[in-house]
Amino acid sequence: MDYLWAFLVGGLICVIGQILIDKTKLTPARILTGFVVAGVILTAIGVYKPLAEFAGAGATVPISGFGYLMAQGVEKAIHSDGAIGILTGGFTAAAAGIAAAILFGFLAGLFSKPGDKS
Repeated sequence: MDYLWAFLVGGLICVIGQILIDKTKLTPARILTGFVVAGVILTAIGVYKPLAEFAGAGATVPISGFGYLMAQGVEKAIHSDGAIGILTGGFTAAAAGIAAAILFGFLAGLFSKPGDKS
């Protein structure tokens, strides 16, 4: 059942993104940042944590899960470091993911053949 719920919740998040792409004039970058901000806001009001516990990777793997991760990091850092945690917590919590994105982006740049789209 865990796999089913992860699939359904993750799929629903993707469906929302696809509807935003198809029915609005929002750019993909704005939709992505909107999902990250939504993850932070839903974490702040206490909705995303129960969703992540219920759906597992279905809620934590999509980009809204990145906002959830950053909000958790900020909350933890504020409790341990005080106000400076507002600036450091999100990056500390997401450091591994950010480092992996930079590394794999660099490797893709090395091994791909750039070309003009026209």
